[in-house]
Amino acid sequence: MRLKSKIAALVCAALTAASLFSCHGSRGLPEFIIPEEFDTSRQHEITFWAKNDTNINQTRIYEKAFSDFEAIYPNIKVNMRLYTDYGKIYNDVITNIATNTTPDVCITYPDHIATYLTGENTVVPLDELAADPKYGLGGSEIKFDSPSKDEIIPQFLSECKIEGILYALPFMRSTEACYINKTFVEKLGYELPETLSWDFVWEVSEAAVKQDADGNYLLNGQKVMIPFIYKSTDNMMIQLLRQSGGGYSDENGNISLFNDTTKDILLTVAEHVKTGAFSTFKISSYPANFLNAGQCVFAIDSTAGSTWMGSEAPLSDISEDKFVEFETAVMPIPQLDADNPRMISQGPSVCVFNKADPQRVMASWLFVQYLLSNEVQIAYSKTEGYVPVTEKAQDSEEYKDYLSRAGEDTNEHYKVKIDTVKLLLSNIDNTFVTPVFNGSASLRSAAGQLIENTAKSVRRGETVDDAYIENLYSSVTSLYRLDALGENTASGGEFTEALPAGSKALLFCLCAAWVGILIYITKEKIKITKKDNINAKTNKMT
Repeated sequence: MRLKSKIAALVCAALTAASLFSCHGSRGLPEFIIPEEFDTSRQHEITFWAKNDTNINQTRIYEKAFSDFEAIYPNIKVNMRLYTDYGKIYNDVITNIATNTTPDVCITYPDHIATYLTGENTVVPLDELAADPKYGLGGSEIKFDSPSKDEIIPQFLSECKIEGILYALPFMRSTEACYINKTFVEKLGYELPETLSWDFVWEVSEAAVKQDADGNYLLNGQKVMIPFIYKSTDNMMIQLLRQSGGGYSDENGNISLFNDTTKDILLTVAEHVKTGAFSTFKISSYPANFLNAGQCVFAIDSTAGSTWMGSEAPLSDISEDKFVEFETAVMPIPQLDADNPRMISQGPSVCVFNKADPQRVMASWLFVQYLLSNEVQIAYSKTEGYVPVTEKAQDSEEYKDYLSRAGEDTNEHYKVKIDTVKLLLSNIDNTFVTPVFNGSASLRSAAGQLIENTAKSVRRGETVDDAYIENLYSSVTSLYRLDALGENTASGGEFTEALPAGSKALLFCLCAAWVGILIYITKEKIKITKKDNINAKTNKMT
């Protein structure tokens, strides 16, 4: 009896641990229903998870937004949790879904929301809320100047839809830009073309790797020179495939990334890594650090990082004595077809998480709308190369005045920063987004991993050929579980992104608990058997 009691206690402990982490996630929350009225007599405290790249100006914008919003709605208190990486927000949200402890509002991407939706009623669909005459976008009961749905840039709004349903509102938009040391380009005997092509970038980059007998680069007289550095290899692969018409995926999650066009891209990457003409952020570090030190010609990074780029950049990770004076040019990323330019649209959106209390959700929804007000949109866009997501903000006299003052100073009106904004504003119709589905975040990571692995292999002296690429396709497919993604999507099943650390730890602990139970049972059985044998021998002797 004592053994059975101990085993029962251990089993209960394991089941209790499992239930603590899984009961909320499995049962989900009731579907959100819009209340007739927002009750301003009740106090609400909501949490907002946001990203910040150590740009203190952005933090100040958030803090002022909270203060101004709370002055309008004294019954709503906003608490912020800052992250330095979107991936960490994503992992923490997934971990917290199981325990129903998600934030109320969170900076996010549609790829991430697609995975959040595997929880039942986890993310609030916004179509009905947005259209509500009283509390919707531009609603009659909103206490501030909320933009109407028609005043949000249509392309940006459509990026927040998953299977036709609106699950987020755009907050800011950016794209990628090529930051160029124009002084170096001209020193090499070239002139920047009207449209930057991949062939031009590769040709100039190869010309920049020439060295003298002592190993100094002829272009800069230094021991270090990486002519072409790309920050996000995910975007590099995705944009090259879109420009070339190569496959990537469709809205149903059918993967076509591993094709001959991708192979050609990887072979080209290998060729230029071998000569030292190309590297990536993950291998070498931030493109801005090399650009500003006169150790790079072409640095491709987000327009949202423009204040880090150039010899007069107001933000930088290198010391002042490392800066090199040069003329900085800002151009769209290289193109394969100058007549049909294609570049990725990116930038944070904001989603609302469902809660048991509909009034709390309404408080979150009001705050999300405030983030789209002119006061926040214009102020935040001035901190980096972001574009406001509403026509109301873009058409305002304040914003037009801001754009017209490029170069007046090296802070708010830093020319490189404003040039990146103008770049996106003039190319909105040339931007695109990748299909969103549960698993699309893993596919995006896999696209970049192909380039990263190829570059690392070349640097290790490995041969990159057809056989190598076939093996690479297989290993990356396995690493990101893309084979399971394809099968489950095709059959209408679910695919869960790679588990975050907290979830993995939970599963490990549960498995360990059951293993411990089995070990305990085995040991107890051995003890009982030994005791029975001893008793049997004793009985025979007597």
